[in-house]
Amino acid sequence: MQAQEVLRQLRLPEFDDVRQYMRALPTNALMGVGAFAAITTYWFATRPRALMPPCDLSLQSLELPGDERARGSTLVPENEYLTHYYDDARTMYEVFHRGMRVSNDGPCLGSRKPDQPYEWQSYSEVSKKAEGIGSAFIHKGHSATGDKYVGIFSQNRPEWSIAELACYTYSLVAVPLYDTLGKESIGYILQQATISTVICDVADKARLILEHGSTKGGTVKTVVLIEAFDDDLVKLGTESGIDIMSLKDFEDLGHANHQNPQPPKSEDLALICFTSGTTGNPKGAMLTHENVISNTAAFIKMTRVHCTLSVNDVHVSYLPLAHMFERVVQSVVLIHGGRIGYFQGDIRLLMDDLKTLQPTVFPVVPRLLNRMFDKIFSQANTPMKRWLLDFAFRRKETELRNGVVRQDSFWDKLIFKKVQASLGGRVRMMITGAAPVSPVILTFLRAALGCQFYEGYGQTECTAGCTMSMPGDWSAGHVGPPLPCNIVKLVDVAEMNYLSANGEGEVCVKGPNVFKGYLKDPDKTAEALDQDGWLHTGDIGKWLPNGTLKIIDRKKHIFKLAQGEYIAPERIETVYIRSDPIAQIFVHGDSLQACLVGIVVPDPDYLPLWIKKNGIEGSYSELCSNKEVKSAILEDILRLGKEAGLKSFEQVRDITLYPEMFSVQNGLLTPTLKAKRAELRSYFKDQIDAMYANIKM
Repeated sequence: MQAQEVLRQLRLPEFDDVRQYMRALPTNALMGVGAFAAITTYWFATRPRALMPPCDLSLQSLELPGDERARGSTLVPENEYLTHYYDDARTMYEVFHRGMRVSNDGPCLGSRKPDQPYEWQSYSEVSKKAEGIGSAFIHKGHSATGDKYVGIFSQNRPEWSIAELACYTYSLVAVPLYDTLGKESIGYILQQATISTVICDVADKARLILEHGSTKGGTVKTVVLIEAFDDDLVKLGTESGIDIMSLKDFEDLGHANHQNPQPPKSEDLALICFTSGTTGNPKGAMLTHENVISNTAAFIKMTRVHCTLSVNDVHVSYLPLAHMFERVVQSVVLIHGGRIGYFQGDIRLLMDDLKTLQPTVFPVVPRLLNRMFDKIFSQANTPMKRWLLDFAFRRKETELRNGVVRQDSFWDKLIFKKVQASLGGRVRMMITGAAPVSPVILTFLRAALGCQFYEGYGQTECTAGCTMSMPGDWSAGHVGPPLPCNIVKLVDVAEMNYLSANGEGEVCVKGPNVFKGYLKDPDKTAEALDQDGWLHTGDIGKWLPNGTLKIIDRKKHIFKLAQGEYIAPERIETVYIRSDPIAQIFVHGDSLQACLVGIVVPDPDYLPLWIKKNGIEGSYSELCSNKEVKSAILEDILRLGKEAGLKSFEQVRDITLYPEMFSVQNGLLTPTLKAKRAELRSYFKDQIDAMYANIKM
């Protein structure tokens, strides 16, 4: 009676009246109501749900007690560091053997020949080969307490990882080499680390070792080759006093003289990773097993809530194994018993490798992301296609903002499935690092690819990463909070007006992932590590309100203009690179000049489309020589500079368009794709001088 009285007062029909009303409806109306109810029920059952982030995204790091204003991860107790994730995996040797156990000796390392499927070696097969090669190291005189450094000079391939595991099996130290270091640097490393054995993939690299490893003071005694070689190389080795062996014969030598494994401890050295730097000799960062394991553990801790790896995961290995970014990603996969498939060695065939391998884990660098972005938009070559692409992106971007990441939306099936399929169709985790990535590009690809997509920041000296974006926070323009394995503080850089009291300053890192110093170089070590164990990165950071870090500048490359104003060119380049037609830019100035100039490499795919609106057409080289094109680009970057708040003296006065990309091969980029500023100044001296002469006129 009370319910009926309420309905009467609200002038609502009683339930019997509703039933009578529904019965009176026509059949087609009832079917429509039923269909609507079914659709509504289906939508509620299948609607995308946001994954819960592992912490409050408005407070992703915590300021620690004390006067240093250091901040730490919210995922570990205050003033504690994560040193490992699994108790049975505290060294790189244990990482592999844990993977062998949890995978039940499943497939481990894979490779392929052109137009062929991947062929896989099991964990036990890899372990057996590693013991053979490691025993040969011991037979040749290597030991954990004596001659412990072993060089690996090869592209990514299974033998690289097997040789590395061989080192760890007997507490030896792997020293990666890479040809982009340059001949002189390789000779320097061989002597600095007193390397007596080098594993090479091809004969050309072996010849380079013979040339620089047999000179006065050279220490190389054995070169082991993965691929076939001729008698001339053996003869050359004999003349140099160096033994040339095939990897197969070297492994057989080890099996014939088998030694029981001598596993390392967590505090033992694992790698000497030489960083090329932008000037001077390379520096050998000494990294322990704990360094690598703590970084690995921190990544697992950050991502485990949203993306737990397993024996079913497959990683594509194409980023250089000589760098720690790739090394840590491999450790994350192996510790869970996953598989690693190596590319064929030719980056031009990577897309074919991806389609064949169908990886689930795909680490990338910004340069590859830029190419993916450009290719997607170049295919949207009509106004309707461009509008549809942009509309689909906006819909998925809205989901991203709400924490939803998926590949099964209407827009995925209509627009983005093709780009997802180009990566094999199964990618569920991507990680980018090594260099800054455009927020526009990162956000678009996060939406288009529909997978967990993290951005990290770090350097070799903190193993790989010290911050990383938090799962659930799919915003761009920052590099996330500190990893659970370290804390971060910002230190005053008064000459650049960056003060820690304002939440700005040089990024400094402390924790078990921080390296032990540079090999035989106490002066450089003292520059990087202070007495309290803080690593000074040389990068300028800023804390954002939600506890994430934004990299805003670089300390090491500042200079003064003639009028005494400090200039940070990399900050200016970060602003200018947002210009659509620009692929690369180098901003130059010095204390003898009153203004800045720039060298611009236009984007060969986008420039013709961008400049066509001005009625200018021509080949790429013709456009790079066109004064009107230069003026249009100059106008665009000055506009961006003004919008970003650059002061007048921070804006370039003139630019030169150059039609060839800065690259590792032409010596203008480091292997981690950072600008070699000294080389760029020298390379473009004539153009720089001409621009300044023109300005003075």
